[in-house]
Amino acid sequence: MNEQELQKKQSELKEKNPELYSVAFEKGTEAPFTGKLLHEKGKGDYTCAVCGQKLFFSDAKFDSGTGWPSFDQAVPGSVKDIIDDSHGMQRTETVCSQCGAHLGHVFNDGPTDTGKRYCMNSVCLAFNDESK
Repeated sequence: MNEQELQKKQSELKEKNPELYSVAFEKGTEAPFTGKLLHEKGKGDYTCAVCGQKLFFSDAKFDSGTGWPSFDQAVPGSVKDIIDDSHGMQRTETVCSQCGAHLGHVFNDGPTDTGKRYCMNSVCLAFNDESK
C-alpha cells in the first residue's frame, strides 16, 4: 500500500468507520470485552482490517482474560513494535508493518514459550474462517 493509497483509505475510514479510524490512526483503544473477535474460536487467520495483511494465525490465539483478543506470536514480518511512552508508562505498541495501523500492544507476560501477549483491538482485525 503506497502513501497515496493509504491516505485515501484513511479518508474513507474516517467517514465510513470512525471507530476503526480512531483506533488505527489516532491510537485509540476499544473498550475491553466489547470486541467482535474476543470470543472467536474458529480456525483461520487474522488480518489487518485496514490493508488486509495477514497478522496472526488462530492457533496463536489464547484467552488472556484482559478483554481483548490475545496472541502469543505474530506472522513473521507482519507487525512492527514501537516503544510507547504515552499515558505515563512505557509499553510496546504493535503496528501493521504494511500500513502502519495501530493494532494494540505486546507484553512480555504471555503464558506460552514465546512469553508474548499481543493484546489487539478487535476493530483492527478481520477474521478469515477456514471452515467457510
